[in-house]
Amino acid sequence: MYYTNLDPGFVRAQIIGYRVESAQFTMEMRTACLVYNPTAGRYPSGLLAEHAANLLREHGWKVSIKQSFSGPHITELANQAASDNLDAFFIVGGDGSLNFAASGLVHTQTALGVLPAGTTNVWAQELGLTSLGRSRRAGIEDSALKLVNATVRSVDVGMCNDRVFLLWAGVGLDAFVVHRLEPRSRWEKYLAIPSYAMKAAWNATQWHGINLNVEVDGTILHGHYLLGVVSNVRRYAGGLTVLSPESHLDDGVLDLWLFKGDNMTDILQTAVDLLSGRHTRSGQVQHTRFHQLRLECGSQMFIQVDGEPYSSDSGITISVLPKSLRVLIPTRTPYPLFCQEAA
Repeated sequence: MYYTNLDPGFVRAQIIGYRVESAQFTMEMRTACLVYNPTAGRYPSGLLAEHAANLLREHGWKVSIKQSFSGPHITELANQAASDNLDAFFIVGGDGSLNFAASGLVHTQTALGVLPAGTTNVWAQELGLTSLGRSRRAGIEDSALKLVNATVRSVDVGMCNDRVFLLWAGVGLDAFVVHRLEPRSRWEKYLAIPSYAMKAAWNATQWHGINLNVEVDGTILHGHYLLGVVSNVRRYAGGLTVLSPESHLDDGVLDLWLFKGDNMTDILQTAVDLLSGRHTRSGQVQHTRFHQLRLECGSQMFIQVDGEPYSSDSGITISVLPKSLRVLIPTRTPYPLFCQEAA
């Protein structure tokens, strides 16, 4: 089942001649910069980027292609696209590349579009875009065609200290594993999920939890946890599980999930609960929706932001920036992404 992302207000506004935020692109709104990350994912992305750009051009877009040299360079290119008043900034890459692109587009009028070429592409899964799989060219082609006449919508993003995130910010086990495994070479990404799972399992045997002091919207929590995840989307763990089934991209809040435990048995139980969806009913899990929180611990804090390693010497403050990023959304999605559609 697919859900349409055309706001009913758009239809009414078109009748009286107005343009609203969620209007689809028209012929005069088709300037874009397309950036590819040559190190993202399992496959070289330069040829994929060229193919995607040609498809967009065939459908009325004026597209320039640029190669990124680092994550911060992606942010710089995205910021330049916004300064140039481009309508869209396409990133050919994975969730990490997407994170750096979002950082350069927050609070601007340039919309972010993703052409999935990374290892897991969870944001693309949220939108119903096609990951590469076996046919790289077909995957990019399908995603590009779905975004040719995409709807522009404003979504929430999170802020972890000074770092924007679109998907998650996490501490504890998942962050510990990310710090141990990233960055990975391309040959390791060819065996993406099996390789990551085996290495994650090995590193998990060395993890015994973290003592956290949590202040969430004025409420104080203390406890020993395997991990804590702040989520802005539904999916988690490479898209293998739905962590936040009630989440929407414009609800103005973030979801905090705290998983109790301190040994391998607890880790395995947490994994089973997550994969089965039972974590929402588990007595070992605390869930809070919030606007702002503070996390501190008495030892070294491992942090991941959109699957990328991040560090802080004095804990982290996380807050939500409501509807602060414009994104390209396919006209049909696997489930309701926005509050109005859910209602």
